[in-house]
Amino acid sequence: MTTSQTTVSRSLIPGLRALEDSLAPLAEPLIRVAAGLFLMPHGAQKLFGWFGGYGIDETGTFFITVYSLPAYLAVIAGVIEFFGGLLLALGLATRLSAALITGMMAVVVIHVHWSQGFFWTENGVEFPLMWTIIAFAYLLRGGGRYSLDHAIGAEL
Repeated sequence: MTTSQTTVSRSLIPGLRALEDSLAPLAEPLIRVAAGLFLMPHGAQKLFGWFGGYGIDETGTFFITVYSLPAYLAVIAGVIEFFGGLLLALGLATRLSAALITGMMAVVVIHVHWSQGFFWTENGVEFPLMWTIIAFAYLLRGGGRYSLDHAIGAEL
């Protein structure tokens, strides 16, 4: 096998090479699970008022008054963040949930944060753009070997 056919990497800690090699396949699913789980509380804030959120009615009012968006988009955003995040974390209907998350986050980037610049500390695009890119990667890639999609042999 030539170098172009295989990935050759140096060990972070040479004595732990075997451990690094055994854990390396978990890197991508770790990102998928973390991304999904990190999105869920944002949806729970919008839908249920958990974690200091305001629930559907107040979030809908916020969408209208601050962003000039229809109130029903608060429900759609909450459902995509909460249930889409759960599906992404589980790797179930991964591409479908990633497509919904990508689309929603692209709208958030353009409609809400674009005018604020790049940095998240100034309410810019940095954080939502990162979520967009992560979700888009799973839209392209799917859930992978360590997903429920793979376990059931079907990928949406």
